[in-house]
Amino acid sequence: MAKTNYKTIDEYHQVFSGETLERMQTIRKIINEIVPDAKEIISYQIPCFKYNGYLIFYSAYPNHISLSNPFTLDFWEHFKADLEEYKTSKSAIQLPANRPLPVQLIKEIVAFRKKENEK
Repeated sequence: MAKTNYKTIDEYHQVFSGETLERMQTIRKIINEIVPDAKEIISYQIPCFKYNGYLIFYSAYPNHISLSNPFTLDFWEHFKADLEEYKTSKSAIQLPANRPLPVQLIKEIVAFRKKENEK
């Protein structure tokens, strides 16, 4: 995907189709349901949600969708067991395209981040 100067999440989504687009739309819906006051923006040319600071980012790649943020040590400790089967880095969780989207886990991650940002 060539870098584009996206202004909105809808513009970012327009570059994708099929399963990738559906997955991103699902993630967006989850975030908006759990944190209805979150502000949708583009940051670092990817979708970002702000709620008392940065809540969560997501981005699409050929083989996965990443959830990202500078996650806290409390976050990693809380989700340690849940994330063992996923590739992670200090700031990202890769959700493979060849596996079902872990909707419940995403809901729990967003709810946890909401509580963190409310502190």
